[in-house]
Amino acid sequence: MSDQAASMSIDTTPAASAAEDAGGAEETGDSAEGGASKKAIKKAAKDAEKAAQKAAKAAEVAEREQAQQGGPDPLAHKYGNMPLIQSQERTGKVWTNVKHVDDNKVYQTVTLRGRVHNVRGKGKSAFLVLRQQTATIQVIFFVDEVNVSKGMVKFVSNLTKESVVDIQGVVKKPNEPIAGCTQQKVELEASSIFCISRSEPRLPFEIDDAARPDAAFDAEDSQYVRVGQDTRLNHRIIDLRTPANQAIFRVQSGVCQLFREALQAQDFVEIHTPKLIGGASEGGASVFKLDYMGQPACLAQSPQLYKQMAVESDFERVFEIGPVFRAENSNTHRHLCEFTGLDMEMAIKEHYFEVLDVLDTLFLHMFDGLTERFAHELSVVNQQHPFEPLKYLRPTLRLEFPEGIRMLQEAGVDVDPLGDLSTETERVLGGLVKDKYDTDFYILHKYPNAARPFYTMPCPNNPDYSNSFDIFIRGEEIISGAQRVHDVDLLTKRAAEHGIEVETIQAYIDAFKYGATPHGGCGVGMERVVMLFLNLGNIRKTSMFPRDPKRLQP
Repeated sequence: MSDQAASMSIDTTPAASAAEDAGGAEETGDSAEGGASKKAIKKAAKDAEKAAQKAAKAAEVAEREQAQQGGPDPLAHKYGNMPLIQSQERTGKVWTNVKHVDDNKVYQTVTLRGRVHNVRGKGKSAFLVLRQQTATIQVIFFVDEVNVSKGMVKFVSNLTKESVVDIQGVVKKPNEPIAGCTQQKVELEASSIFCISRSEPRLPFEIDDAARPDAAFDAEDSQYVRVGQDTRLNHRIIDLRTPANQAIFRVQSGVCQLFREALQAQDFVEIHTPKLIGGASEGGASVFKLDYMGQPACLAQSPQLYKQMAVESDFERVFEIGPVFRAENSNTHRHLCEFTGLDMEMAIKEHYFEVLDVLDTLFLHMFDGLTERFAHELSVVNQQHPFEPLKYLRPTLRLEFPEGIRMLQEAGVDVDPLGDLSTETERVLGGLVKDKYDTDFYILHKYPNAARPFYTMPCPNNPDYSNSFDIFIRGEEIISGAQRVHDVDLLTKRAAEHGIEVETIQAYIDAFKYGATPHGGCGVGMERVVMLFLNLGNIRKTSMFPRDPKRLQP
């Protein structure tokens, strides 16, 4: 533009002078000797303007030809690799989340940041799918020498998948819906693109392969590549980028959020208890032992003892969300060596059913909240891992343990009436309950005394049973809880019967010496709740970086 203006200034100077002279002549009404007529002066000015425009156009063509031959691209400032972001400045630029780009933003200019999900270029055009978390949008580049040059198309075409980019453009409505993107009613007509961080060209696996629906592998002639579980977990940072995984861990966040909401609404106080303890919190050998400044110690199997101590400190109703450690060599679909415990404990006035009432309210709030607030995430998970919505009753179904045993025996299952239920037996019972009561969620209470920890209160009417309960989703246990023993003599006796050295838990026992409030509570495995609510089949899918007997990395 400046070159053109300069050319016009130089070329039109004689015409301007002639116009001035002509103007002077017109004022006097006379024509100067040898001067031009008014018509000739106008023609000269017009010819000069045309010549200037032609020169400017020739200069533009020369610039383009130079760019095509490897010279400077006049649109080079609209694309390229960004310098390393080191918090040098804040520009005030506003970024829009891809999920918010819809037909209400048509003809608006937006700036997006996301990952290159797919890209293909051909000739004077390129199509890029930009992904941000669970949302994708198509971005188009067509050479017009105003916003998009051949150099830009070439740059876009050479971007590697998973690279992080900033793209600015105008939101347009496509002729037909974009079937391969979540934002189907719009596309972005790009005017600039900058690479923030370029990915290595060779990925451990393709995101498309990791995100493919489970049903795609079921066909006999399926040619798709299934990404194995170990491969996924070894490269978890890539695996977590799939839309389903993005949704799963938002649902997990929702479980914790709703757990807090429900209990705080019922006057519970959130606490934080130590994970380094002396002795074992629940007895037995399944603890991670360590040296603690020369003293024997272990990682807490449960916050159980500290929750009770908090109740006896007159907090009355407490809960905690925190890590739990179990040194169990269980390589199953539902066991982890470290998981997140959702624990609660509360004073009771008369009966442990008071605890069940709180849990009933809690889980109905949780299930309703997940269904209503996380409908999008549930839909995203369902696209890759189809599942039936959870069925549950109001109020929650409660069965006594002997009744569950009777249902199993009537179905021909050989089961010990005073023993704990095996995983398979629990699954069978869950199916029987679903058939009879049409619910995936129920409470089984009054467990055999021999199957419960030392701090569980025995049943007053039958010493073979206890004031305890388990809660199940889709035939698998998610909760174990009970009324606790708050009498010092009974607690000491039961600890010894369970092989626990009393001196290692003396501080816990002493907590009940100075007036003890009757109380009860439970522990919930957060990852297991998410796994079963979404019916995912393996707990490693709901642990961000799982720790099982064979995995300590990443």
